Amino acid sequence: QAQFLESGGDLVQAGGSLRLSCVASVRITGNYAMAWFRQAPGSDREFVAGVSRDGSTTFYADSAKGRFTLSRDSTNFNTMYLQMNNLMTEDTAVYYCTADRYNVKRNTTEYTSWGPGTQVAVSS
Repeated sequence: QAQFLESGGDLVQAGGSLRLSCVASVRITGNYAMAWFRQAPGSDREFVAGVSRDGSTTFYADSAKGRFTLSRDSTNFNTMYLQMNNLMTEDTAVYYCTADRYNVKRNTTEYTSWGPGTQVAVSS
């Protein structure tokens, strides 16, 4: 079973940017559909962004469209990123990455393996 390690979380001011990284224990390019989720205090874990297994299609939650960009490393085939721009206080959460052998799914129960997460805090 693949394992994941997220990094890049930090405390930033509203309007700032962060780039999160997710390193998997296996090759993900061509083998897994990948996704980012986040969980704010007192809230359920929610889908943020995903990329299809072949890398041809990316998916975003409405809250992320136009501000977040998911990408996969072109040389490190076990790494993906989430570039987050124009951060808002509502983006404060722990961010997690995960994978599915076939498709991007927006329901957390569809995934069986998660990283420990990385904390993003956005101050006003």
